Amino acid sequence: MIVIASDTHLQHNPPHEFLDGALVPIFETPARVAIIRAALERAAIGPIVAPRSFGIEPVRAVHDDGYLTYLETIYDRWVVAGGAPEAVIPGTLAVRWMTRPHTHPLAAPGYYTFDTCAPIVAGTYAAARAAADIALTGADRLLAGERCVYALCRPPGHHAGRDLCGGYCFLNNAAIAAEYLIRNAAGATCAILDIDVHHGNGTQQIFYERNDVLFVSIHASPDYQYPFFLGYADERGAGAGEGYNLNLPLAAGVGNREYLLALDQALRAIADFAPRFLVLSAGFDTFAGDPVAGHGGGFALSMAVYPQIGRHIAALNLPTLVVQEGGYAIEALGDNVVGLLQGLEE
Repeated sequence: MIVIASDTHLQHNPPHEFLDGALVPIFETPARVAIIRAALERAAIGPIVAPRSFGIEPVRAVHDDGYLTYLETIYDRWVVAGGAPEAVIPGTLAVRWMTRPHTHPLAAPGYYTFDTCAPIVAGTYAAARAAADIALTGADRLLAGERCVYALCRPPGHHAGRDLCGGYCFLNNAAIAAEYLIRNAAGATCAILDIDVHHGNGTQQIFYERNDVLFVSIHASPDYQYPFFLGYADERGAGAGEGYNLNLPLAAGVGNREYLLALDQALRAIADFAPRFLVLSAGFDTFAGDPVAGHGGGFALSMAVYPQIGRHIAALNLPTLVVQEGGYAIEALGDNVVGLLQGLEE
């Protein structure tokens, strides 16, 4: 299996985040990629190749121009305006009726961010663009005939909406890749399966009114888990996209058996849709004891289930792009990624 990876993610290394009212060291660190790469090398999964640059156009196909300008420029503007140089974190959020964009550097983060868990530092935009290029390179490999490619993206992407960052995510790598596949394969459709413990609220928002992308998410119920305000089972799509969004929210503490039953339900929906491509938003914070998921109530999956998840997904027999999302139990993260990838290859 070809792996796409880059060291540019090292430029995104915020010192902290606000979580549950406390300023804490950030969980989404460069160490995650180092641990995954070491596990891939031990398991002889590869080769690991660098991404190529795709320019801004495939990113603009998914994200708002004003938002992209914000991501590219806000850190320097924030510091010049007196913001703390450690990281850009909004102090005021534009919610519900507060819909007017604001250009002041100390106010703009509150318009383009939906939480306090996406701190921006000087290298964040470069890292996010590199992550998008990793996903796009993987998508291009599928178009060239590869059956399965792993895109080791960091920062992750599935919480990023068309013009919003949050939850460690800035550019929606999975959505950018899916859009690229559709635009570059005549008449193609794509399914996105999100198996992160947190609902892919950004991906849902981007494709909610589309019928050429089926979005399916298996996640902890928003009744108790982040991102809270989206991810309910009755959210089925709108307009042309009605019926093309499937959320499978699960109770806290779900174990291997219950999870695999939900996965098979998701895979039946994908098989019925019969897409040309599958993009897998692969989060590993479903693992028992994940420190981020544990803040709200997580799942209890064991390491042994990830190869099974891979085998179940592989049975679809679709060209598959695996896009790295969450997973913060770093002592097990590399082995869990390897398990999923090995299952996909069997």
